[in-house]
Amino acid sequence: MNLTLRIWRQPGPDAPGALTTYRVSGISPDMSFLEMLDTLNEELILRGEDPVAFDHDCREGICGACGMVINGQAHGPERTTTCQLHMRHFRDGDTIDVEPWRAAAFPVVRDLVVDRGALDRIIGSGGYITAPTGSAPDAHATAVPKEAADLAFEHAECIGCGACVAACPNGSAMLFTAAKVVHLNVLPQGAPERGSRVRSMVAAMDDEGFGGCTNTGECATACPKGIPLTGIARLNREFLRSSF
Repeated sequence: MNLTLRIWRQPGPDAPGALTTYRVSGISPDMSFLEMLDTLNEELILRGEDPVAFDHDCREGICGACGMVINGQAHGPERTTTCQLHMRHFRDGDTIDVEPWRAAAFPVVRDLVVDRGALDRIIGSGGYITAPTGSAPDAHATAVPKEAADLAFEHAECIGCGACVAACPNGSAMLFTAAKVVHLNVLPQGAPERGSRVRSMVAAMDDEGFGGCTNTGECATACPKGIPLTGIARLNREFLRSSF
């Protein structure tokens, strides 16, 4: 395929940025989106130009590092991570716009790379449990009801990619925070910090400058791991419960 790419280029956090047009040819439909960007970068390097900076790590849809907005959609037209998006979802001759996550809490570092450290700081404020140190306890040492285990696992699938923030018109991190709160609060191991956890994580989310949630639902639609919108309702109930 032959494609026209309009990619956001920004040399640094304080420098102005703009969409720059590139043309790539000979792109296989079986390539991933990141492999297509690799092809472009090889051409840019051969021409003596700076390659496009973008985040990635596992390239297996696990780490969440590869987030970018493709044609106005977080991670692109499929409900998956950018590294698992394949070029077969585009057509020969397409023009593709590629931009970084747009949120006040995600400052641009360079080109398509943003600082998502705000999500790490939310986790650090309460995403842990009290447990004695030493050898790992037996798996059956604490009984966990199946309903609670299933609910915890569903929310623990969040990989912290930030697509929910990028898709939200308010730049809210409520779905991410809900996933991190719910998957620990429903388990008996998370009970000791149940109240302080939700209060601390919500306060950290607000301190980082994320927007407020208005339940538009775009976050759940964009989430590559299918974290349910009902998690936000559970977060709100947990927060109210901890207030009394």
